[in-house]
Amino acid sequence: MKTAVPCYYHLDVEVSPERVGQVRRILAAHLRFWNLENLVEPVCSGAEMLLLAIDEHASDKNTSIEMWWNHQHLITAVGGNDHALRPDQDLRTCLQHLAANSDGWGCCATDTGAKVIWFSRRARAGERVPLVATDPEPITQEGLEVPREIMPVARVAGRARTSDGVLEEAR
Repeated sequence: MKTAVPCYYHLDVEVSPERVGQVRRILAAHLRFWNLENLVEPVCSGAEMLLLAIDEHASDKNTSIEMWWNHQHLITAVGGNDHALRPDQDLRTCLQHLAANSDGWGCCATDTGAKVIWFSRRARAGERVPLVATDPEPITQEGLEVPREIMPVARVAGRARTSDGVLEEAR
């Protein structure tokens, strides 16, 4: 059985309005290389919105972008070093866009206090094939036997002890 090797890409960038377009083209090239043409627009627009928001609101413009592709899900993470950036207030419109255009998203802090915002998309490599429901096939060719009627159990004569310990014959 051939196993899928996960793909990983990491990019450190100092965010500026000019660099955002370059980063978008770099991410698009990696997605095309991984045969994920259908994810180029949603992933690049999400990353672009995050980078523009970081450029507008953050004082530290050094940012890391990472993508993981495990042949089922693509996770994109953008991490900034600005400790004062508040994702719940400064990035509200960007996070609403991510929530609408991704399968999942989240925000977490690193050990150093930096913020990481991630989002995921589910896809298949190459051409998308629609799922078609099929009827289940029987496992065996023979049908199951009909249960027999319940036969009355024959009474077995024997002895039993009563509550006071005396042996008595069963009826």
